Amino acid sequence: MATAHENRSSLPIPDLERPHLTPYDAKDAESAHPPVERLRPPAGAPNVLVVLLDDAGYGSSSVFGGPCQTPNFQKLADRGLRYTKFHTTALCSPTRAALLSGRNHHTVNMGAITEIATSAPGMTSMRPNTCAPLAETLRLNGYATAQIGKCHEIPVWETSPIGPFDRWPNHGGGFEYFWGFLGGQSDQYYPTLYENTTPVKPKALPEDGYTLNEEMADKAIGFLQRKASLAPDRPFFLYYAPGATHSPHQVPAEWSDKYRGRFDAGWDALREETLARQIALGVVPADTVLTERSEGLPAWEETREEMRPVLARQMEIYAGFMEQTDHHVGRILDELEQQGILDDTLVFVMVGDNGASAEGSLQGSLNDMIAMNGMEIETPERLRAAIDQLGTPESYNHYAAAWAHAMCAPFQWTKQVASHFGGTRNGMIVHWPAGISAEAGVREQFTHVIDVAATVLDVAGIPEPTTVNGVPQKPYEGTSLAYSFDDAAAPERHTTQYFEMLGNRGIYHNGWTAVTKHRIPWQTGGQALPAFDDDVWELYDTTQDWSQARDLSAEFPDKLHALQRLWLIEAVKHNVLPLDDRAAERGVAAVAGRPEPVAGNTQVLYSGMSLAEASAINTKNRSHAITAQIVVPDSGATGVIAAIGGNVGGWSLYAHEGRVRFAHNFFGLDTTVMTSDRELAPGAHALRIEFAYDGGGLGRGGTYTMFLDGEETAGMRVEHTTPAAYTASEGLDIGRDLGSAVSADYPPLDNDFTGTIDRVQIDVGELDPEHRVAEYHLQLFTGHAMQ
Repeated sequence: MATAHENRSSLPIPDLERPHLTPYDAKDAESAHPPVERLRPPAGAPNVLVVLLDDAGYGSSSVFGGPCQTPNFQKLADRGLRYTKFHTTALCSPTRAALLSGRNHHTVNMGAITEIATSAPGMTSMRPNTCAPLAETLRLNGYATAQIGKCHEIPVWETSPIGPFDRWPNHGGGFEYFWGFLGGQSDQYYPTLYENTTPVKPKALPEDGYTLNEEMADKAIGFLQRKASLAPDRPFFLYYAPGATHSPHQVPAEWSDKYRGRFDAGWDALREETLARQIALGVVPADTVLTERSEGLPAWEETREEMRPVLARQMEIYAGFMEQTDHHVGRILDELEQQGILDDTLVFVMVGDNGASAEGSLQGSLNDMIAMNGMEIETPERLRAAIDQLGTPESYNHYAAAWAHAMCAPFQWTKQVASHFGGTRNGMIVHWPAGISAEAGVREQFTHVIDVAATVLDVAGIPEPTTVNGVPQKPYEGTSLAYSFDDAAAPERHTTQYFEMLGNRGIYHNGWTAVTKHRIPWQTGGQALPAFDDDVWELYDTTQDWSQARDLSAEFPDKLHALQRLWLIEAVKHNVLPLDDRAAERGVAAVAGRPEPVAGNTQVLYSGMSLAEASAINTKNRSHAITAQIVVPDSGATGVIAAIGGNVGGWSLYAHEGRVRFAHNFFGLDTTVMTSDRELAPGAHALRIEFAYDGGGLGRGGTYTMFLDGEETAGMRVEHTTPAAYTASEGLDIGRDLGSAVSADYPPLDNDFTGTIDRVQIDVGELDPEHRVAEYHLQLFTGHAMQ
């Protein structure tokens, strides 16, 4: 059995048996054998807790001068280190893939989010088996491993219940336990959850006080308690990734009401206040300049006065959401302290996987799926009328883009914009009193998310593996931060780093940055993009200009050219090329080169199945039919037969009050329901819903017709349909509607069909991929998918 002194470079560590005398009789005096040794890491290897928040800019948390109070993060900072030049990739999936692998995001094929992966190297979303994740390396060295929360690193065509699971947290990601959600975001009140690879329901309803943040912390604490009880000598690696503070911004009023009136002065004043606090805290230099408001964002004084209360309320919700998240992370820290192991645990808290999100439009939204579908159909009047719904289970809200810019103070730009620090710089806290002898303080060395994995292996005394499961491994591309733990003045070792996201790109080298913004993040509608060679580059000396406020490109053209060339070299080295700024094409699997989740025009499903929306056959923008074979018991039947989406959009076929019903939910704005004119009698039945699509573009209307045992029993007309995605978190369910309810006729969670479902079949009409792309270009990305 492996011991601490054996070679750990080839994983799994081979089970080697040393030659020894083999007695015939176990009772022989010479038959004694050494005891079986459990696999454990090298002596002194610490517990590791990695906390990664979502969509939080540098200027959000109070630890880094922001307005959102995070007292538990502050406790860690008061006894730990604040890294003020920590960087991410500017987008969700890429940052997470880089964090979990120790390699750059293009190296592990996560050049963008999984939903727009292509067949190009660096863009496939398929982590190579030559880049084993950190968790797998730690597990094969004896760590107990768990991931709680968000997982947005699985190729979309592999998110089905049949797998393969090679890139799920459990098993291929190296985590022995996973509990959380798949995809970019989650409803905080009605999450769609998985335990390992099995769909599960949340433990309660929002009317019972439920939020995802609380149950996430419960699951993390449960893991820690099980480990303490059953394997107290086994170090753990716990990766905790809340859905917060990604949209939808949802939090009980007890948290958001703490901030009532706090943001009435607007986003411009907030940026100024934040910079003043940052200077006072020492997390930016005293001479830091507040950058100009990013192009296209309105000044607060330019907003309509009657809109200001709803705009301010959006920010109150966000701040309460972050504070609630901090509270539940604090519960995990309390558990570690109660077990007496907090000081022995290396804790990383990354306040954001990218800058704050400006994807909620210039006015914000009650349902951010509207903007994600490229639509501009929410009026200011509707937002004002629904102000009290913000943050509640009835909304799926996002704040105005200018609030995101304020959360990234003092920098330019926001999430997606990898060229500028507003998109890539996030605050990070490191807490490890048992391993860091220096007093609490600030670390100003340039660091990047790929440095975390290298740091963990370094302090654990575990070498980077050369082979894992027989596959030779690529070296880690990050730099251990351990050199800076006890030496604030240590020269930085991560001296060169490329950035690229959606065509926005930049390079850091020895304090200088050359950057170019290619696209604007809040323009989900039309956006005329320049040729890459026509992008305008800027140059900053960040040793003198901490916030990238003074462009020096005209003064030092030779320096700019040298850095542009260096960016190109790094891009070639890490699979960044070809650059890809396409939008519509990358959303279409056949054009992007991704595998289609469903082959052909038919999908047959069975009771109890739950699929991610990306794994279900696509019924949008085409005629289709839904056929269900069911058996109704003598007592009658109620509940959901098939449903996709949730209360912010989707469709549902269900039994209610003795009849079959079908509901079409258009972004939560309008739900149209048709009811069979015949009762649903006991016995076997064939149900069929046919939809005749109008055509002529995306998101057009059509006519639904219901058939019961071959006879037409109902019909209805809808003027508009969802063009691209119903939700970003809920999927297709058979025999139930997990998550929020598509229709108000039945309750969330408690809506299982009480009869028997033999099968459900969905058939769709033909849709030429090239035609679909053309329609996207013409309508969806000009903001007119629906007229």
